[in-house]
Amino acid sequence: MSSKKDNFYPKDKYFMNIAINLAKNRNNLTGLNPSVGCVIVKNNNIISYGQTGFNGRPHAEHEAIMKCKKKDLKNSTIYITMEPCTHYGKTSPCSNLIIKSKIKKVIYAVNDIDKRTAKKAYSLLTNKKINVAKGLLETDVKKIYKKYFYHKKKRKPYVVAKIACSNDYFTASSKKNITNNFSREVSHLLRYQFDSILISSKTANFDKSKLSCRINGLESYSPRRLIVDKNLTINNNSPVINDKYKNNAIIFHSSKNKKKINLLKLKGIKLNFINLDDNNNINLKKVFSKVYSYGISSILVEGGKTLTSSLIKEKLINEFYLFKSKKNLGKLGKNNISNFKKKLTYFLKKNKNIETFLDGDKIIKYY
Repeated sequence: MSSKKDNFYPKDKYFMNIAINLAKNRNNLTGLNPSVGCVIVKNNNIISYGQTGFNGRPHAEHEAIMKCKKKDLKNSTIYITMEPCTHYGKTSPCSNLIIKSKIKKVIYAVNDIDKRTAKKAYSLLTNKKINVAKGLLETDVKKIYKKYFYHKKKRKPYVVAKIACSNDYFTASSKKNITNNFSREVSHLLRYQFDSILISSKTANFDKSKLSCRINGLESYSPRRLIVDKNLTINNNSPVINDKYKNNAIIFHSSKNKKKINLLKLKGIKLNFINLDDNNNINLKKVFSKVYSYGISSILVEGGKTLTSSLIKEKLINEFYLFKSKKNLGKLGKNNISNFKKKLTYFLKKNKNIETFLDGDKIIKYY
């Protein structure tokens, strides 16, 4: 048996919205797997819920079902943000678990695009006499899976870059900070929302940044640090290769400097040799392919003008955030990016102001 796509009741939307919030809460923290939320309902009461585990397991359905007694699951309805998996991987299929649990009805929002499961759950479950309805709040849910759909289809990470500048487009000055505290807090929140941060060794040496998320309560979610360093010129005392998170740093290089290579390996830094492209630079497409093989699905680029320009030219950036201060730096400013802004509008055709409370600073999104 099956239900029509538009045959939903207000209560269905209510329970699916709860599942959506569960998916949003864990989004960007589940590795290459999608962040799924689910709610199990019986007699119009929620009896269990689940969300995809950190790094992708357990799956949301498994978590929710295992919290319940089997007798409670019989004749219940499960609301899921994404089609339940039907394939065997590191775990058994969630669809099989749903069937064994005697759940009466399955409602999910969107189809998975993983070829091992895509559009297979519907027929599998209906053949087992389970009521199935799909498409509930589909448009809302697709927004959650924007990055997942991209990296699953393209087999490469979803890439977002950001740069901060003054009102007159300078990215550096003798002053320590260009943007205000509110902009910097948003920057740290962005770090929390990505698997990894990509910078160049030039930026690492200049900024001496730890590239960690420094929002109270989110420090442990600091992303992997990816460093493009053609000649291994990163300073030996750089925080990213010396702090407590140093084991999550990966350097991509094309150097044969054995002394530096051995030093970095002794520190526990992962090194990857990448061949140069036709312009005698690190081949960034190969970098991203290697990054994806490590299970990294999204990258936040904080690499400065040169690296970001290369990524835009190679069409490797999906979105760009320009944090713009209300201050003019004038003669104190260094590294003007007004011409760079023109490249942004050429390669990323759309832009919009993001309305937020930044006390005079603003964010412009290019996509």
